[in-house]
Amino acid sequence: MTTSEAPSAASQSGTGSRTVFLLAHTGRPAAIRSAELVVQGLLRCGIGVRVLAEEAADLPLPASAERVETGPGSPDALAGCELLVVLGGDGTLLRGAEFARVSGVPMLGVNLGRVGFLAEAERDDLDKVVDRVVTRAYEVEERMTLDVLVRTDGEIVHRDWALNEASVEKAARERMLEVVTEVDGRPVSRFGGDGVVCATPTGSTAYAFSAGGPVVWPEVEALLMVPISAHALFAKPLVTAPDSVLAVEVQPETPNGVLWCDGRRSVELPAGARVEVRRGAVPVRLARLHHASFTDRLVAKFALPVAGWRGAPH
Repeated sequence: MTTSEAPSAASQSGTGSRTVFLLAHTGRPAAIRSAELVVQGLLRCGIGVRVLAEEAADLPLPASAERVETGPGSPDALAGCELLVVLGGDGTLLRGAEFARVSGVPMLGVNLGRVGFLAEAERDDLDKVVDRVVTRAYEVEERMTLDVLVRTDGEIVHRDWALNEASVEKAARERMLEVVTEVDGRPVSRFGGDGVVCATPTGSTAYAFSAGGPVVWPEVEALLMVPISAHALFAKPLVTAPDSVLAVEVQPETPNGVLWCDGRRSVELPAGARVEVRRGAVPVRLARLHHASFTDRLVAKFALPVAGWRGAPH
């Protein structure tokens, strides 16, 4: 994970006009109201706002807000924008990451859901968010991603990526998925179970955490491999080097599986398929407003009991 300062005004191209891209969960009334407040605050300060045309109809936007008709796979959606502000829960934030990765624009998340580890602010912080955006009082850090390949009979049949995790899972509830896991070209273990999660440190507090994996601090560069409900004596979570290559081979005699990337994109895995996971070539950039430690964030997000702590002796 690397950290840098927000771009200065002098570094902005063009005539000095500034634009922020806004992405919201329009199915939530709280997101719609929050979007209205953010848009009003930015426009009052002379900062342009751009939104997706498909969301514009559900948001109370003035005519001055720019509408674009494009998807997350196109870098044109955020061309010229200095920041991507995302309002919603974890799913909306992961959707925003798709835009952030392809464009290189930093993402600032406002949590309107339950946990929101990717978010930097909460619903009550909207005024602060607008102020920090206007004054560029934020830092930008890079988060590791995953590049994912699917091979069938040795041929690459699918490519994908993930910010949190790539999970190989059983497609049929009534039967286990039989897999062999591999690290750096060497087999580790064969077992049957519900699947395997390959995660980044960012994803260690997501699906990998639910599967019993360790919490890894974001500044630690590593890859995680966490079995899901494995029926085996040795099927423990593994933490490997960041340049390791992880692989999960679906055994020929097992039912079909499915590959999920960040729980948003999926592809069927026929028996015999091989999934390879490595450090992503393109990171996701996150805008940070606070200097609070990850330890404090962990305690706050999971409401961990810390009563009785007296602090280290000075």
